[in-house]
Amino acid sequence: MENLIALVNRLQRACTALGDHGEESALPTLWDALPSIAVVGGQSSGKSSVLESVVGKDFLPRGSGIVTRRPLVLQLHRIDEGREYAEFGHLPRKKFTDFAAVRKEIADETDRETGRSKQISTVPIYLSIYSPNVVNLTLIDLPGLTKVAIDGQSESIVMDIENMVRSYIEKPNCIILAVSPANQDLATSDAIKISREVDPKGERTFGVLTKIDLMDQGTDAVDILEGKAYKLQFPWIGIVNRSQADINKNVDMIAARRREREYFAQTPQYKHLAHRMGSEHLGKVLSKHLEEVIKSRIPGLQSLINKTIIELESELSRLGKPIATDAGGKLYMIMEICRVFDGIFKEHLDGVRPGGDQVYNVFDNQLPAALKRLPFDKHLAMENVRKLITEADGYQPHLIAPEQGYRRLIETALITIKGPSEAAVDAVHGILKELVRKSISETVELKQYPSLRVEVGNAAVESLNRMKEESRKATLQLVDMECSYLTVDFFRKLPQDVEKGGNPTHSIFDRYNDSYLRRVGSNVLSYVNMVCASLRNSIPKSIVYCQVREAKRSLLDHFFAELGKREARQLGTLLDEDPAVMQRRLSLSKRLELYRAAQAEIDSVAWSK
Repeated sequence: MENLIALVNRLQRACTALGDHGEESALPTLWDALPSIAVVGGQSSGKSSVLESVVGKDFLPRGSGIVTRRPLVLQLHRIDEGREYAEFGHLPRKKFTDFAAVRKEIADETDRETGRSKQISTVPIYLSIYSPNVVNLTLIDLPGLTKVAIDGQSESIVMDIENMVRSYIEKPNCIILAVSPANQDLATSDAIKISREVDPKGERTFGVLTKIDLMDQGTDAVDILEGKAYKLQFPWIGIVNRSQADINKNVDMIAARRREREYFAQTPQYKHLAHRMGSEHLGKVLSKHLEEVIKSRIPGLQSLINKTIIELESELSRLGKPIATDAGGKLYMIMEICRVFDGIFKEHLDGVRPGGDQVYNVFDNQLPAALKRLPFDKHLAMENVRKLITEADGYQPHLIAPEQGYRRLIETALITIKGPSEAAVDAVHGILKELVRKSISETVELKQYPSLRVEVGNAAVESLNRMKEESRKATLQLVDMECSYLTVDFFRKLPQDVEKGGNPTHSIFDRYNDSYLRRVGSNVLSYVNMVCASLRNSIPKSIVYCQVREAKRSLLDHFFAELGKREARQLGTLLDEDPAVMQRRLSLSKRLELYRAAQAEIDSVAWSK
C-alpha cells in the first residue's frame, strides 16, 4: 500500500487549493475528516524549537510576541538521498534549498494574508520539506497561546487564538501535541489546560516536555515523564532544545540531536527513560501513530466522501436525463447504463483498452515459472523413492517392475501441480476484478448514480467469484485426470532388470540398490515433465473457457435476472437521489471537484489492500 501519510498530504493540499480548510459550511468539510497532528503550546513553551528539532533545520520565524499568526501545515517527506529542499503550496514550482529563505517566505506569506498588522488568520500555509533526516509526518503548527495582547493587536487576540486552537483540537480526528516547558509548573501549562478541555481522558494527546535541562538545580521531571504527575494514554516525551546561545552560534541541528541523546543517556535521573526521549524518537512515534490513525479512518473517509458526492451531484442531476417514472423505463435506463459498463469491460479484455494482456502474462510467464519451481528433485530423491517403493510393495516385494511404487511416486508428484494451477486461477481472477474496477470508474453514467454503481460492482464481483470456483474445479480436474489414469505406453517402455542383463538368481532386495532407484526416479521425472508440458497448454484453455470467456459472455446476466423481478420502487432506489441532496443545493462545484479527487485517491488505496 502506498504511504498513507502522503495520501492525506495530497488531500489536505487539495482542500486548501479549493478553499476548504475547516470553515463553517452547510456541508461537512473534508478537512475536518482528515486525521492530523496539531502542535499546541504557549509562546514560551519551546514549541518552535521542537518542530525545528524534528525537522533538523532552522526554518521558523523568530521574535517576540505572536510570531505564528497562521496555521502552518508542515509536511515532512523522507527521501533516500539528495539535497534537502522545501516547497510551499502557494509556490509549487519553486524549490527552496536555503532554509533562511524559507523562514522569510513564511513571514512574507503571513503578511500577504493578514497585512502587516499583528492579526491572525485561519487560512493555512502549506510547507513541504524533503530530507533524508526526517520521517514521513504531517504537523500543524498553531499560533502560540498567550494571555495578553501587545501593541498593534486587538483586545480579542487572546480569545481569537484560543478559539482557533480549539477549533482544530476539538475535532475527534485531531491528535494533540501538547508542548509544555519543564521549568514551569505543569498546572499552569496553557497546552495542558486547553488539551484537557477537549480531551479529558488524554486519549488523543501526546505530552512533550521541553527545557528539561533548564530546571532548577535539585529538581527533575521524572514524575511527569513517567506519567505520575499527569497521566496520558501515551508516554510523555522529553525534549532538550538548543539554547539561545546555540541558536546565536548557528549550532548544527544534527549536532544538537546528538547532544540531546547524550544528555538523556548520561543524566542519572533520565537514564532509564533515554530510549523514549528526544526529538528523533518523537518524530518516529508520531509518524507511526499518525499512519495507524489514518489507516483506521479510511473506511470513515470513504463513507463521508461517497455520501457527500451524492449530495453535491444533486445540482448536476437536473442537467442529465430525467429518470423514468414507470418500472419499465427505469429498468431500461439501468440496463443501458450496465451495457455501457459491460462494453468498456470487454474493451479491456479485447485490447481496445489496456489490461487484458495481463491474462496472457499469467499463462506465458507466471504458470510456467511456478511449474518449474515445483520441488520434483526433492520428491524424487533416492531415499524418498526407496521409501515409497518399499511401502507400495507391502509384504511381497515386486517381481519385475515396481508398478505400484511407480504409480505412487507419479501420483504424489502430480498432486503438487494443483498449487500452480490454483494460483493461475486466482491470478486471472484478480486481473478480472481490477478490470471491473477500472471499467466502473470509466463508466461516466455510473458516477451519477452511486447506489447503482455499488450494485453493479458487487454483482460483477459475485459473478467473477462464481466463475472462479467453476474454473478452479475444472482446472483441478485436469490434474486429477492425470493422476487417475497414467499413460500405458510409459510403463511398457520401462526397461526390465532381466532384459538389461540382471541375474534373476540374485536376491530380490538387490532391486533396491542405488543404481536401480536412480533409474526409477529418472523414469518418474520424465513422465512428470511430460504431464507438466501437457498441462501447461491445457490449464490456460480451461481458465479462459471458464473465466475470461464467461466474463465476456455473462458478467451481469444474474444481475439482469434479479432486476427483472424488482418492483418500480426497488428500481427507483438505484436511480433516486439521496433525500439529503435536495436540502443542500447551494453546494459549490469546486467542492464537488475536491471530493471526486479524494474519492479516486482513497479508492486507489483501498483497492490495493
